[in-house]
Amino acid sequence: MPSRSWSSPSPPSAAGTTCPPPLVLVALGAGASFLPFVPEVHLTSEVVLVGLLPPLLYAAALQTSLVDFNANRRAILLLSIGLVAFTTVGVAVVAYAVIPAVTWPAAFALGAVVAPPDAVSATAIARRIGIPRRIVTILEGESLLNDATALVALRTAIAVGGAGTAVALGDQITVLDVGLDFVLAAAGGVLVGLVLYFVVGRVRRRVTDPVIDTSLSLVTPFVAYVAAEEIHGSGVLAVVVAGLLLGHKAPILQTAGSRVAERLNWRTIQFLLENVVFLLIGLQVRWILRDVQDSGVPVTDVVTLCLATFAAVVVLRLVWVFPARYLLVRPARDRETGEHPSWQHTTVLGWAGMRGVVTLAAAFAIPKEFDYRETLILTALFVAAATLFVQGSTLPWLVKALKLPRPDPREDALARAALFEKASAAGLEVLELHHNDDDPFNTVQSLRDRSAQRNTAAWERLGNNPGEETPSESYTRLRLEMLDAERAKVLHVRSTGSIPHEVVEDVLATLDVEESMLDVSTARNEELNDSETVSGIAGTIALCEHLRSAPRDVESRVERECEDCVRDGFTQWVHLRKCLECGHMACCDSSPRRHASLHAEEAAHPVMRSAEPGEDWRWCFVDNRLG
Repeated sequence: MPSRSWSSPSPPSAAGTTCPPPLVLVALGAGASFLPFVPEVHLTSEVVLVGLLPPLLYAAALQTSLVDFNANRRAILLLSIGLVAFTTVGVAVVAYAVIPAVTWPAAFALGAVVAPPDAVSATAIARRIGIPRRIVTILEGESLLNDATALVALRTAIAVGGAGTAVALGDQITVLDVGLDFVLAAAGGVLVGLVLYFVVGRVRRRVTDPVIDTSLSLVTPFVAYVAAEEIHGSGVLAVVVAGLLLGHKAPILQTAGSRVAERLNWRTIQFLLENVVFLLIGLQVRWILRDVQDSGVPVTDVVTLCLATFAAVVVLRLVWVFPARYLLVRPARDRETGEHPSWQHTTVLGWAGMRGVVTLAAAFAIPKEFDYRETLILTALFVAAATLFVQGSTLPWLVKALKLPRPDPREDALARAALFEKASAAGLEVLELHHNDDDPFNTVQSLRDRSAQRNTAAWERLGNNPGEETPSESYTRLRLEMLDAERAKVLHVRSTGSIPHEVVEDVLATLDVEESMLDVSTARNEELNDSETVSGIAGTIALCEHLRSAPRDVESRVERECEDCVRDGFTQWVHLRKCLECGHMACCDSSPRRHASLHAEEAAHPVMRSAEPGEDWRWCFVDNRLG
């Protein structure tokens, strides 16, 4: 086989799976709460619901795909409304059975408190272990909306408990009252979210300064939450609606600089708040245990209620998801795999019901006049911690045991390259309108070359040739060396004081932007090492007539070599492609001779297949379609 001149050591493989950080932080916080020098930290419902929850929900909503959310809306609504109501009633019955002295309002309050899985817990663990994207989307959507259902149920239980005492719940309030309260809260939250979206969107069309735009983004979730709560709507829904719509419309409403700044700022805020939240959950352990001890409730009742409630939330979720999936949802084929989600998907979805900070915050909202209040708060803390440790720690094992596929970075790389190709085709159509313009500096050709360079760099990430450096990787390595030298020279000039500080900082910022783009490219390449097969299902938009009529594979006269390169005496290429009409083997556009494209053009054979090991995707050169 002909040799290649591009070679370099292969990047190290990704580290193995470790214990999810949320679990470690909860354990550290719980241990630290018993240390004498650690101050006693009391979380209040106001601090969590107004201070922590809005930015966390908003950050999650900005990153959630509105398209994927809409595609899975039936499953999301059944979990965020149906399952929360089912769990609330189920836990209330369990609590009343375990401690008959507990009033029905208190029992329903506990059910509402522990019913909603937490957005922070779900995304923090699910994304780290690499479960299928459809499950992550459903978990995110459920976690974004279920807080509204739970908080309405809690508000109703508190209102009933304040109006009476141990009277049966049905004597004071009806299902119609609860339903009406929920509808009004939901309508108010959605209305405020829509209004805020239109207001912020209109302002953003006139704002080009990334600092002002980011400042506007930082206050949006707090304004949405407070405004909705003021009209007795759902602050949670207001934040989620505003975040989903603003995130979806960001490419239209914001400048590129504002989007980059907002993305980096919210990622930083989300990282800090998520870790602080889990640490704070652990820090509540000491004083909650002390308050329960002082309340005089028998230890056996406390332990029984904690264990029974934990078992109830786990079992009730599993009992709900399977009938809902087979009787109501009946999901369509997955866009990435082309298959219907299996029972394994439903099992993981049922097991991924971790509770978190919202459960604890809602528990603190239970009024002090409720009997067993301290026990209810401890139960909420126990359920949050137990679901994090039991379900969170076993979720990676379950995903592995059920053999659920992780999102494939090489499939993503293929979809990315195909999308770049389609985008470039649209851009080149616009450029073609200027082919008759005066072009003394050959600008049009420079733009064509830049577009082609970006596309070939994306295609080069494919292939299965570890240890061999592609032209783009060679470019990245050499350019990084150049940037180091350029930055050193700029810093030397800065030390002389001969150039204004503002000018130096502007040049350094330009170098930083370029280097950050190269670093992202390198990181993406390293993600591809553990992938094995690429089919081209992920990212396929729709098959064209050429792809429909073309076979999946044909025989070729040669193996693992470009026929044209060998004929002309060349021994260097990057990836190989095979014509599906005549079986001709040729090199890709990243290779110096670009024989695959030349063959498609000269022979008028539109469809070629990747000839790289483990790849069976096809590409139509006429319609720029992947299939």
